[in-house]
Amino acid sequence: MNVMTTEPAREKNKISAKPGPYTIETVLSVKHYTDRLFHFRITRPAAFRFRSGEFIMIGLPKEDGKPLLRAYSVASPFWDEALDFYSIKVPDGPLTSRLQHIQEGDEILLGKKPVGTLVLDALKPGKRLYMVSTGTGIAPFASLIRDPETYEKFDEVILTHTCRELAELKYGEELVAATKEDELIGEMAREKLVHFTSVTRDDGPVKGRVTDMINSGELFDHLGVPAFDPAVDRVMICGSEGLLKDTRQICLDRGFVEGSNAAPADFVVEKAFVATD
Repeated sequence: MNVMTTEPAREKNKISAKPGPYTIETVLSVKHYTDRLFHFRITRPAAFRFRSGEFIMIGLPKEDGKPLLRAYSVASPFWDEALDFYSIKVPDGPLTSRLQHIQEGDEILLGKKPVGTLVLDALKPGKRLYMVSTGTGIAPFASLIRDPETYEKFDEVILTHTCRELAELKYGEELVAATKEDELIGEMAREKLVHFTSVTRDDGPVKGRVTDMINSGELFDHLGVPAFDPAVDRVMICGSEGLLKDTRQICLDRGFVEGSNAAPADFVVEKAFVATD
């Protein structure tokens, strides 16, 4: 008689942590896009409130039981029943080297106080909103493009996403496609949302850094709109250090004023959008 054997079921990671400025949440789903990028969805505490575009601390306990937390932009809209995050994988990173292995049913730590400057409240009214991103810097914009207020405040919403390789654009492409079919904001998104992508290493329909294309005017030629104008345009920036520095300077050189929650203005930059390790 043949005896069938099966591998034992994987034991889910359960966290035993002392009370602190965080809650313990359960992983609902995980999707890996490339060997460098993955998305995960976790439970949302009933009392958790945030503004679209904000970030929160999430993490895992270290061997000594103390929490290891990093800042992650919330990639889900404020009205969602769960919380989405989009992360890089760093092989030797203290957090992401472990976080990239989470599976459905595992537990992770979630901070209690969302903060950030990539919020609509930090911008003055305008006609056109640019969301300029690289890599996982698209995460806060994943929240903002699904917020009805974004489309109520602006006539046109332009999301730019630049990555090294074509495969790294897939998350954003799926996100925009789903947004345009969403029952709540699909009609507004189809009318107002424009998604522009480019790659810097692969050969794609558009190749190049978005900052170079802003400076040369190529971006605006692709989009069929005028160049940056602080009188009508508003800009949000999230991504690599190079993108933050260069795009911020581009805005300043063109007369844009940097805004904040306390003093809304023409553009905003988020410097702590995701874990880097």
